Amino acid sequence: MTLRSQILRLFAQEDLNFLVTNRIPRRLATQFMGWFSKIEQPLVRDLSIALWRFFSDLDLSEAKKTHFRSMHDCFVRELKDGSRPVAADEKVLISPCDAIIGACGAIADTTLHQIKGFPYTLDDLMGDRELVERHRNGRFVTLRLKSSMYHRFHAPHDCRVEQVTYISGDTWNVNPIALRRVERLFCKNERAVLKTRLSAAGHVVTLVPVAAILVASIRLHFVDVLLSLKYRGPTVIACDAHFRKGEEMGWFEQGSTIIVFAPPEFSLCHSVKEGAIIRMGEPLMRLP
Repeated sequence: MTLRSQILRLFAQEDLNFLVTNRIPRRLATQFMGWFSKIEQPLVRDLSIALWRFFSDLDLSEAKKTHFRSMHDCFVRELKDGSRPVAADEKVLISPCDAIIGACGAIADTTLHQIKGFPYTLDDLMGDRELVERHRNGRFVTLRLKSSMYHRFHAPHDCRVEQVTYISGDTWNVNPIALRRVERLFCKNERAVLKTRLSAAGHVVTLVPVAAILVASIRLHFVDVLLSLKYRGPTVIACDAHFRKGEEMGWFEQGSTIIVFAPPEFSLCHSVKEGAIIRMGEPLMRLP
């Protein structure tokens, strides 16, 4: 067994992983990483990316450019044109990002789960009675972005973003280990609630990007501020931003989770199962 395999195996142990990624000053560590990742000094940049490669399956072969100014520049990289074909079927809602599929399925009234045995409610997550009613007994998919994945997210269909609600919060890790230990984790972390209305049929589909430790910054192209720990919430921001299916909406400054909510008439595509890997542009749900 190689040294790399031994180290990765050690950090995969649940107790140690939780200790290292959660039992530290999370907000301070997150703010520090936000600063450190943007350092453009070549030695710092190269060592940072080398360590990132060592601890993950980072693959930059699809990146649009081969030279990066900083680790942050690498993290929010764009991809080569055509790297993510978008499903053309108008009856299909696509995945807004590359991800590992977590919990998914039907919402029981207003209750869903972050992982088996750990429920939470739409009220606690969104804090918006209108959206709660829109998605009562609806469908949801949790999309978890690993650190090595492509971190920009895109419109799941032709749509208009009508409102963004930014909710400040904690920065717990959102990996499966933490999801099995921290109740209502998504409701505690910093997040943005994006209310979108599909252009054709008018269905409301909601995206909830959830930040995490070392992340805690969400960039939206149609909002003039960087949503971060320094920006207090909850704050409601009215919008009127139109997007074509697959068009880029924004990115995480690091990586985290996006939860997609749709009305009860929608159904999950057959390939959408817990643990499966999905890429931006691939079918996620079917419209009624």
